[in-house]
Amino acid sequence: MLRQPAVAGRFYEGSAEGLKKQIEACYMHELGPGRLPSLSDGNDVTGLVSPHAGYTFSGPVAAHGFLELGSKGLEGKTAVIIGPNHTGIGPPVSVMMDDYSTPLGVAQVDREIAQRIIDAGFQEDSMAHLHEHSVEVQVPFLQHLTEDFRIVPIVMMAQNPDTARSLGKALSELPQDEVVYIASTDFSHYISRERCQTTDAMAIDRILEMDAPGLYRTVMEKRISMCGFGPVMTVVEAIGRGEATLLKQTNSGDVMTMDDVVGYASIKMVRN
Repeated sequence: MLRQPAVAGRFYEGSAEGLKKQIEACYMHELGPGRLPSLSDGNDVTGLVSPHAGYTFSGPVAAHGFLELGSKGLEGKTAVIIGPNHTGIGPPVSVMMDDYSTPLGVAQVDREIAQRIIDAGFQEDSMAHLHEHSVEVQVPFLQHLTEDFRIVPIVMMAQNPDTARSLGKALSELPQDEVVYIASTDFSHYISRERCQTTDAMAIDRILEMDAPGLYRTVMEKRISMCGFGPVMTVVEAIGRGEATLLKQTNSGDVMTMDDVVGYASIKMVRN
């Protein structure tokens, strides 16, 4: 089975040529890292927090993380991409076995690693992925870096500490030199720029401390409309002891004048 793109032509360009140019424009954008990735780029990145809005708004922020990962950091590995379930379809955690099509080609699923996650107690389900964009928007950036990688797409409807802890434990038992984790999330939704900066900083501080329970408490107590705190908590739990670095924080108001904005951040994580 082949999962067809759900948001090509809307969240990002629908043709291969147009999408490649758009990704390169994200790297070179004034809010991006300012240069294109080269074959020599790539660091020992264990995980990324990456936004999933349309590339016009969040692509330059996402580019910071993918530049850090680089082709050397991704080549030969499996990207376990965990996003929130926006559609409300499917079980609490949905693992997909279908290969992933984008305008840049087909990203193959690592079925052995996906099966290990399923065997740990999580459900295989393709329906939850059919119209979900949170995983999809990460894949073209990976394809732009190298062709030599595979993916495991996961979406979470249950975003709570117990689910994040159990899924994180399953991920931590994978061969760690063969995987990289990507937690797909946007931060505050449709609030003022000033409030967005303040509230997002509270959540980001907890991520930088690699504090999954603290992130959950902060999101709940401050009512931060961060859509993918579950995936971030999961990656923090999977990595365990590590160091997180904020690469870029912006919001949609930095791209286009608007009263209410959505917040974005790119964060890299490295296991100690």
